[in-house]
Formats: sequence, structure tokens, C-alpha cells
Amino acid sequence: MNDALEILIVDDDAVHRRAVRLNMAGWGYAVTEADDGEEAVRQASARTFDLILMDIRMAKMSGLEALEQIRKIQPAVPVVIMTAYASVETAVSAMKMGADDYLTKPLNYDELQIKIARTAERRRLKNENEYLKERLGERFDRRNMIGQSKTMIRLLEMVEQVAATRATVLIAGESGTGKEMIANAVHFNSDRREAPFVKINCAALTETLLESELFGHEKGAFTGADRRREGKFVQADGGSIFLDEVSEMSPAMQVKVLRVLQERELTRVGGQDVIKVDVRLITATNKDLIREIREGRFREDLFYRLNVVALTLPPLRERAEDIPLLAQHFLKLFAEKNSKSISGFTPRAMQKLTAYAWPGNVRELMNAVERAVVLSRSDEVDEDELVFPMADQCLAPDAPRMAATTAGLPLEAVEKQSILEAMKAAGGNKSEAARRLGITRKTLRKKLEKYESEHEG
Repeated sequence: MNDALEILIVDDDAVHRRAVRLNMAGWGYAVTEADDGEEAVRQASARTFDLILMDIRMAKMSGLEALEQIRKIQPAVPVVIMTAYASVETAVSAMKMGADDYLTKPLNYDELQIKIARTAERRRLKNENEYLKERLGERFDRRNMIGQSKTMIRLLEMVEQVAATRATVLIAGESGTGKEMIANAVHFNSDRREAPFVKINCAALTETLLESELFGHEKGAFTGADRRREGKFVQADGGSIFLDEVSEMSPAMQVKVLRVLQERELTRVGGQDVIKVDVRLITATNKDLIREIREGRFREDLFYRLNVVALTLPPLRERAEDIPLLAQHFLKLFAEKNSKSISGFTPRAMQKLTAYAWPGNVRELMNAVERAVVLSRSDEVDEDELVFPMADQCLAPDAPRMAATTAGLPLEAVEKQSILEAMKAAGGNKSEAARRLGITRKTLRKKLEKYESEHEG
């Protein structure tokens, strides 16, 4: 926004400085003036600017000298140099010392307005990128990730430990278990978090396209290659690259990826130049790679390169105690998204969630909760609003079978049975039972007191 942009104009020509200030003020910018390089340095020491427009030739301190000192005070502030002595040498000197752009006098005000707008947009995008990286770092902090089962706690502890290293990571698990989430957590908790994190799904591309995507290509390398293109490995240089469904790579592609891991170098498709890269490789698969090796579909030497650290995500059916937490998290997320006041699940709904085996894992749970939130007309999601396409085939092996025993019973009786079964499964622990049911401990206590008084009566 223009009204938020603070600009410092530095020029020892008072008439020119005033003309520039009036134009900028007319565009909606907040403008401060300095009549010399020394004054500009003093101003930059006293306050933060969004952009500095500075003349090169000034009496006491030149623009280049001021630029050098300002860069030490405000390293990130964009600086646009003005000069009446236009030359390639002047522009190059200014750029080498950290100037973002330059203009020649007399100024073309249309060009000035465009350059300021572009500089402001670059600044906005940089700030937004830094903000997103910070938020991603918070989101994928182990303490903010959902899971209280022993298997997930152990896994997240490993993620924290592995992230601090530079080891190659292989993430295994069924579809929908959250392998990409773990890959994000590894990168954003590592010392590469400020560098690029590039992702590619190996199953989504043909062999030819995958090769071009990973390694890039030269102009004319194949039909349609009208320009040189850098591949994902080069784009991720200094950071991390995530290869999802790595088991789907062809044998030829496996060899080329193995070379990058061994030599830390690659060649573009159709090119001869050897390009050095520094990338951390994170891969994922929903297949048993040992079996793939035995059946001749995956290279054993590549497997050992990828499997330096193995992280295995358990299916949701093997960590049923996490279902209430995940369901409540998704409910809150989608209730806010759809502007609905929904506080939780009825006991029958929670019983239905925990009894289902979730063949689609966390992704299926998320979709089921989103649909229920959209369809819900009350402040709680009920079991009728939870639809599972494969429910008849997918009851968890140890889940309570309620269908036969609750058919025809009043709603209160079904609720009571759900609560009592949850208490039994939790070994009498009220906090654990409340968590399983997706209700507060206070609500559970009141229900139990009610059942007790009914029994005594």
C-alpha cells in the first residue's frame, strides 16, 4: 500500500529534490528529504525506510559512499541511484555496492513511478516469503504437530533429531498418512530452512518429462525446448528436494539420481556442462522397497543411498488414540473456513470415527470431517453426517461393534453405552475417555454422575 511506504530522497539539488518529493507525495508515498550523503546516513541510522532514492554526485558525501554506509545500517532497504552522468561504469559500480536499480537525470517520472512500484512489490514479496517461512517453521515444529500415540511421539522425536543433520531421509507409509508433512518438518527444522524446498511427484510424470524436470534441459534438446531450463535439483541448490513416490522412477532415472547422490553433480538434458549441486534429498514411497528390489524394479545401491535414515509413518488404524485429536483439529479448521459454530462431535459420532479403519488414513479423515462440517446444522457433528464409502469393510479389528447392540435403542441409551465403553477402554481414566469421545472432562463427569444417580435411584 502506498500510504505505508516510507521513502527517503537524497539530493543536494534543492529544486530537483522538491520536484521529486511533490510527485511522490502525489502518488501517496510518505517522503523524507536529505540534502547530502552524510544526512542520508544519519536519517537511515535514526529510522527505517522502505526505499531510498539517492543522487550519485553530492558535495560532502557521494551517493556511493553513503550507499556503502547505509548498507551496514539497513542491509535490506532497496536503494535506487539517480545520476546525471549516465554510464555503464556508474551503474555497474552502484549495483556492485548493493543498489537495486538506477535512473538517469532528468528523471522520467513515469519510469520512476514504475521502478518504485516494482521495488515495493519485490519488498512485499520478500517480506511475505520470510513470513511464510516463519509460519511454516512454526507449523512443522514437532510441538505443534498432532499425535499423542507412542508411535507418533517416537516418530516426531526422530524427525527432530534427523532434521538437524544433513542425512538423506526415506519416508515410508501408506497413502494419506502424511509423508509430505513429515518431509516439510525435516526441511523446516533443519539449517536449510531459509533455502529452497522443491517438491516433485515421480508418479505424475513420464520418464522423459521427469528427467527434464529434475535435471533441466538445453535449448533444442527436444521438440518444444525453445529455451534453456534449470531443473529441480538446481532450483533446490543449497536447500532440499522432496521426491514423492520415488519407487515409480524408471531404472534409467534411478541411475541418474544415484549419480547426483554420489557425485553431487548433474548434466542438463542435451547438454555437456557438469553442474555441481548441494541438495539434501528427502524421498517417500508407499511401497515396500525391499520387495521392489527382490522383484527387480528398484536398484539396491540406490536404496541404500536413500535409506540412510528411514522414517515410517504408521497407518491411522494403528494409532486410533490420535483420531479424536485429529478429528477435532480438522473440525476447528473447517468450521472457521465455513464460518460455522461447531464445537465438537456427539459421542455416537466419535464412536463411529474411532471404530472405522480409515483405509485412506489421515487424508480420508480430513475429507470426512470437512463434509460433515459442511452438512451439519447444529453445534455438534452427529454420526449421520459422517459418511464413509467403505464403512462395511473397514471397521477397526478391535473397535466396539455397536450396530447390532444399539439398533432401535433411544439416542440417550446409545450415548450412555458409548461413554461407558470409552471409560472401559480407557481403564477408568476420565481424561483419556473424554479425549477419545471428543468431549470435555467436565461434560463426561456430569454424564457419569447422572448415570450413577439413575442407578442409585
